[in-house]
Amino acid sequence: MGDTGKDTVLATRGISKAFGALQASDAISLDLKAGEIHAVIGPNGAGKSTLIAQICGTLAPDAGQVELNGEDITALSARARARKGLGRTFQISALAMEDTVLQNAVLGAQGAMGTLWRFWQPALKNKALLARADEALARVGLEELRNMRTSELSHGQRRQLEVAVALTLRPKAFVMDEPMAGLGAEGSQRLTQFLAELKQEAPILLVEHDMDAVFALADRISVLVYGRVIATGSVEQIRANKDVRDAYLGDAT
Repeated sequence: MGDTGKDTVLATRGISKAFGALQASDAISLDLKAGEIHAVIGPNGAGKSTLIAQICGTLAPDAGQVELNGEDITALSARARARKGLGRTFQISALAMEDTVLQNAVLGAQGAMGTLWRFWQPALKNKALLARADEALARVGLEELRNMRTSELSHGQRRQLEVAVALTLRPKAFVMDEPMAGLGAEGSQRLTQFLAELKQEAPILLVEHDMDAVFALADRISVLVYGRVIATGSVEQIRANKDVRDAYLGDAT
């Protein structure tokens, strides 16, 4: 993987990260192409969280590069990567729980539009910010809850709000970490349908334990085991791969 085709939006080029003797990422090369969902799966301790942290800029790799639309963004902070168009979602701690749904969305829109953060009131009177925030909330079905305090939302609604905040950035690519976690069957089904449509707007690198969701959504799957990618392919190819079955999927196929 990791080719330099014109339709590659996000890529890692041999990124490596060690914590003492533990090689958490071992020369990982992945790419995300326009219009696709590329799922990364693997057992606990495979290095998925470490990989995401390096892609999103909260952890510096020991070696290798991260590229967005062909630009090396390895040295950029997480905030700078977001401004470049990398949308990371489902960091529940990133939501301001005491603020309203609308305020959280406006905060995202304000960052996306590059305006200086000062006080809530001027931001909430800015028509351009409000329009972008309301558009994002409508996309995820939270427009009627815009004035609710975020702490009062259900677990699934907070996940929807995280998507809305990311949408205000009008990202070029999404990185989604366990979006189905904590959702019931109905919530997972609704989010699956939404993500299937969203990928046409911006491709999605998806880390997920819910194999039903992965098999329903993924155009490609990469399997990470002990910091290494042991296989990449279509759903059918991954299901049929003996090494993958032995290492991770087992009865899940």
